[in-house]
Amino acid sequence: MVTLTYQERFKTERGVFDSFTERNLFELQSRGYFDELTSPYKVGKESNVFLAKKGKGMVIVKIYRVQNCDFKRMFNYIKQDPRYDYLKNRRREIIFAWAQREYKNLIKAQQTKVNSPTPYVWKYNILVEEMIGEEEPALPLKDCPAKNPQKFFLKVIEGVQKMYNQGLIHGDLSSFNILNFKEKPYFIDFSQATLVKTPNSLELLQRDIKNVVQYFRTQGVKAEAEEIYQSIVRDTY
Repeated sequence: MVTLTYQERFKTERGVFDSFTERNLFELQSRGYFDELTSPYKVGKESNVFLAKKGKGMVIVKIYRVQNCDFKRMFNYIKQDPRYDYLKNRRREIIFAWAQREYKNLIKAQQTKVNSPTPYVWKYNILVEEMIGEEEPALPLKDCPAKNPQKFFLKVIEGVQKMYNQGLIHGDLSSFNILNFKEKPYFIDFSQATLVKTPNSLELLQRDIKNVVQYFRTQGVKAEAEEIYQSIVRDTY
């Protein structure tokens, strides 16, 4: 019986399943982090996201493309993070560091007690994490608006405050990467998250708050981004 490679099974962009990635996927599979990839789920700027079986449940497998991602943009972003000031402008190192950075950010997000996926393992350009949802992944806020926008908005801001208090800023917050699961916000996609001590961190915090406020205004919530920003920074403890 011939076993097809993932590249042969899925119609995906060229460069997702190179031989290097295939080898590491099969290693993670053999170590029990997932049973098999079942279907493509989402294509991002630098990564492809897949659903994978694990026992009776599902997990998320995120694969950063080694061959055809915008690694220069990634480098310009990550070089400001003090955790990665040793990096040189080399494609593979940057991509691996980018995936590791998301893994570390997810660990830190979990430590803040904010609703976010549990990270299971990182290996080079592959990240395996918890799937938020039950039989299917929970939908992003843009596709599943809150029944009570005001209450949901306050929970989102509370989450932003929790992360900031522990020295973490999401950096790319919007209705695309806030999931609505049982009317609770879950933050995902932490690849651009950064530490408060990063030089541009407050700029990123302001942008996150602005994006959130703009979305919830369309849902009838009255809020001022600058007031919320000042409150978050002032209430740090």
